[in-house]
Amino acid sequence: MFKMKFPVVLLVCMVLALSGCAGKASISARKGFVRNPEKHYASKEKAEIGMKITGEASYYGPGFDGKQTASGEIFDQDDMTCAHKSLPFGTKLKVVRKDNGKSVVVRVNDRGPYVDGRILDLSVAAGKKIGLDKVGHATVVATVIE
Repeated sequence: MFKMKFPVVLLVCMVLALSGCAGKASISARKGFVRNPEKHYASKEKAEIGMKITGEASYYGPGFDGKQTASGEIFDQDDMTCAHKSLPFGTKLKVVRKDNGKSVVVRVNDRGPYVDGRILDLSVAAGKKIGLDKVGHATVVATVIE
């Protein structure tokens, strides 16, 4: 009987030991995470002023408000901020909605969007300023201004 139980016990121990490795990655393992945003800005990493990107933008906030962003700061859906996949944190963009001409200036403080075909996720306040709260997403032109 001992011979039968030993492999089962060994298997259970291995599963338990390896299950600790399968958990979610910590926030510090996320691409673009910076524990101290001030040090990130000191790196002099900057986007080229005048660079334009065109594509679909959406907005986010409910469910994320008060949580930590990839830059390390706390997300406030009422701030004029956005998420972009690769622009340096702190980059300021002028975002113009193509179909109505409304614009907003936002600062990159998070990574995303994670929906195919989208270039920006704006905070709720920024999205409302250009009317995304009524349509969900729209084509925009985002220009690096700072």
